[in-house]
Amino acid sequence: MNCSTLLCLLLTVVQLWLFSPSTQNHSAQNTNQSYTTVRRVKRGWIWEPLFVTEEQTSRMPVYVGQLKSDLDKQDGNLQYILTGEGAGSIFIIDEYNGKIYVIQKVDREEKPFYILRAQALNRNTRLPVEPESEFIIKVRDINDHKPQFLDGPYVATVPEMSPEGLYYLNISEDAPVGTTVGKIMAEDSDIGENAAMNYFIEGDSSDVFGIITDNETQEGIILLKKRVDYESKRRHSVSIKAVNRYIDDRFLKEGPFEDTTTVKISVQDADEPPVFNLENYVMEIAEGVANGSLVGVVSARDPDNVESPVRYSIVQVMHLKRLFSINEHNGTIITTEPLDREIASWHNITVTATETRNPEKISEANVYIQVLDVNDHAPEFAKFYETFVCENAVSNQLIQSISAVDKDDSEESHHFYFALAQEGKNNSRFTVKDNQDNTAGIFTAKSGFSRQEQFYFYLPILILDNGSPPLTSTNTLTVTVCDCDTEVNTFYCRYGAFMYSMGLSTEALVAVLACILILLVFFLAIVAIRQQRKKSLFSEKVEEFRENIVRYDDEGGGEEDTEAFDISALRTRTVMRTCKPRKNITTEIHSLYRQSLQVGPDSAIFRQFISEKLEEANTDPSAPPYDSLQRYVFEGTGSLAGSLSSLGSDMSDVDQNYDYLSDWGPHFKQLAGMYVSHRSARD
Repeated sequence: MNCSTLLCLLLTVVQLWLFSPSTQNHSAQNTNQSYTTVRRVKRGWIWEPLFVTEEQTSRMPVYVGQLKSDLDKQDGNLQYILTGEGAGSIFIIDEYNGKIYVIQKVDREEKPFYILRAQALNRNTRLPVEPESEFIIKVRDINDHKPQFLDGPYVATVPEMSPEGLYYLNISEDAPVGTTVGKIMAEDSDIGENAAMNYFIEGDSSDVFGIITDNETQEGIILLKKRVDYESKRRHSVSIKAVNRYIDDRFLKEGPFEDTTTVKISVQDADEPPVFNLENYVMEIAEGVANGSLVGVVSARDPDNVESPVRYSIVQVMHLKRLFSINEHNGTIITTEPLDREIASWHNITVTATETRNPEKISEANVYIQVLDVNDHAPEFAKFYETFVCENAVSNQLIQSISAVDKDDSEESHHFYFALAQEGKNNSRFTVKDNQDNTAGIFTAKSGFSRQEQFYFYLPILILDNGSPPLTSTNTLTVTVCDCDTEVNTFYCRYGAFMYSMGLSTEALVAVLACILILLVFFLAIVAIRQQRKKSLFSEKVEEFRENIVRYDDEGGGEEDTEAFDISALRTRTVMRTCKPRKNITTEIHSLYRQSLQVGPDSAIFRQFISEKLEEANTDPSAPPYDSLQRYVFEGTGSLAGSLSSLGSDMSDVDQNYDYLSDWGPHFKQLAGMYVSHRSARD
């Protein structure tokens, strides 16, 4: 910020303070000292901010603004007087209405504002009616100055002094694209948008360096657009132009509003990785060549002054087969496996070059290898053809159109030739006509065919391609004779061919089909009868269940209630078990149970006990129908109460003594009372 701008800001603050409400109220109080209390007085002077545009030379005087007293009744009794900077020489005032005019050109760059004073006098008394008012007239800026580069160095980081005494901007050769090289700035005496400018780089340097404008600081920021190389060019001389963004047409005659300077940029040396002589390599090799055949050579060098030897290698993809190898010393690429164009026509590999003195410096290059086609596949039919001819076919009748395919090269360059093979020319029944568009037609050579004489004709078709050298193949076309009236019925022809191949006549085939049909009908009938029987049986069971299931909601009478429901009703004649004589094993079961109390469930005694119980259930006629599930709880040993089961007891509840229940504690008090009381009553 220059001194003139600072002074302008300071005076503006002073002016605002002078004409603040507190100051005006103070003046009003001095003129009304007869009042004992302070009262609000409205402003004495009235004016708006006053501005004058610089460099105005025509149509003088130019109106600037108006100062007016609120006591002015426009009757001519007040006289306005202007004093201060430029009063009378640059600015004048109309003494009757307070209008101010500029009568001379002003320059903002020389003086940005003027401080003046105004006074209002009563013409009759020549006394002031208002206190002297001080105000500022600001000079508006216009774009009348061009940008100018100042003399001096433009330094980015560490300057490098040249023998000529100039400074250079520095940039390392390994700096990536987009790096800021340095900043540069041109001065403009104008302010605001009149000082706004754009920077441009002229000449060949614009390919390597670019420049953008910082709109806040109006600085030009130099950027790297392309990598620099210390070994090829160590210094760059960059011509930079600064141009005003907004130009006033009134001052175009004063010359272009731009300036140009030259910036020297020094490139600093750095250890660089090897550089390939090509960014991408494209190589060719014929398919089917022997292992170790030469594909091509890649080359890289160390760009630094002290050249380091380079070692080559191929980046191997893990899941791909290794088809090529490279000599690490000279970059020669050879094949390690046979190549087949029909499997892959292109191979893309990545080759690395590493400095031997600094293995961290590595560079890569892409190598694209095209496998050239070799005519190693003979042409063949495009598909399987089913060809038929009617017995009543006439001569020169088209019975089939054929085409061919070849795995070699692309389909656009194929051209095939068709002819009847030599061994088929002896057969005068058919001819082959080449259409010269990779298709051919099969025609009849004579009229009339007989299936009884010959059912099939085999035509050897010779197909020749246009490869180098050309390859040929013989493909056999099978022609089936059909019994048809006006057109070929392919289904009927296939049927007749099948019969012929099986050696069966039509009558025999009809008989076979009839037998098959009879067997099929018989099988379906048996299946239907079985399904009907199952359905009837199920319906019968449903009806029986429906008749015997009884629903009742009253409470049963316990084990002694034998009249509530007769379970024997569930037993049908078809599922009634045969009653077997029951084996008297009660004594044995009791004995086994007593023994089982002393052993675990895995014991043989325990298993025998379960088996006996199962046998008893199976032979019991009073057991539930069909299968039954019975659960047995095995009581462990060591209980203080002993066994509670009645299986091992030889006496009834009447003969047992329940006095021991009194020793079981309060939880069994009620139970003990029931049995002990009965016992006492019986005794």
